[in-house]
Amino acid sequence: MKIINRQNFWSVVCIVFTLLLLGKILLEYIVQGVFGNYQENILIMFGLSILATFVLSQYYRFQKYPLLVVILGQYILLIGVVMLITWIGGRFNELHKDAYRDMFLSFTIPYAIGVIIYYAAVFHEIKAANQALKEIKEHQK
Repeated sequence: MKIINRQNFWSVVCIVFTLLLLGKILLEYIVQGVFGNYQENILIMFGLSILATFVLSQYYRFQKYPLLVVILGQYILLIGVVMLITWIGGRFNELHKDAYRDMFLSFTIPYAIGVIIYYAAVFHEIKAANQALKEIKEHQK
C-alpha cells in the first residue's frame, strides 16, 4: 500500500512545503533573533489561509440560505478580518498610503479563485452523489 498516491500527492506536497516554510521562519527567528516583514507576511498569509479554509468549510451549515448570500457573507467576514489585521498593523507600523487597497486586492483575487474552485468541487461532488443515489434507486426497483 502506498501512503502517497495520485489522489493525495499535491496535498502532501503542500503540507510538506508549509511545514518546511514555517520551520524555516521559526529557525531564522531563533538563530537570527530577528522577525522580518517577509516572515510576518508569510505567517499572516498562513493564518488567513487557515481562516478562509475554515469559513469555506462551514458552507454545509448555511445550505438553507441562497448560495450567493452565503458566499457574500463569507467574503464580507473574511475581508473584514483582513482589514482589521491591516488596521491593527497600522497601530504598530507606518502603513503605505495604498495599504488597504493592496490588502483588499491581495486577498480578494486569490480568494475569488479559491471560492470558484471550491464551490465547483462541491457541486461536482453533489452531482456525483445524486447520480449514485439515482442508480441505487433504479437497482432497487
